[in-house]
Amino acid sequence: MSEPEIVLIYARAANGAIGYEGSLPWHLPADLKRFKALTMRKPMVMGRKTFESLPGLLPGRRHIVLTHKERWDSEGAEVVGSAADALALASQGNDTGEIAVVGGAAIYDVFRPLAHRIEVTEIHADFKGDTFMKPLGAEWEVAAREDHAAEGDRPAYSFVTYRRSGDDL
Repeated sequence: MSEPEIVLIYARAANGAIGYEGSLPWHLPADLKRFKALTMRKPMVMGRKTFESLPGLLPGRRHIVLTHKERWDSEGAEVVGSAADALALASQGNDTGEIAVVGGAAIYDVFRPLAHRIEVTEIHADFKGDTFMKPLGAEWEVAAREDHAAEGDRPAYSFVTYRRSGDDL
């Protein structure tokens, strides 16, 4: 089998916010449903803070945590100390062909140069945040886009798939 595709998955507000005080600054059920669909049965690579922000272990997915912290409650997680170790572990027994990188910002920065695809929920509103993502550069092209209008107190948003320029779309 060929190397698994590395896929970054996140939601980003118009002002770049992706997190606030250890959680998402918004509540978009459609985004949570999409996250579940994109990660189900796949190994998820994340940082320790992202792992700790989860409501618990997410069923049907491996939790691979990249951290330099030696002692913490990592029950249910597979702990690694480097990106190379995370990718090697995520490749073992992975028949899905994908590795999902799910946060936080520092983990995205490490894996972005290695990523083949990025799945972003672009939220068309600004939110208060303490964790931010830079916009994607010119090396990324939109491969698919699905726009959704605002409903009630929920902002408009788009599900966008990016592929690295030059990769087969």
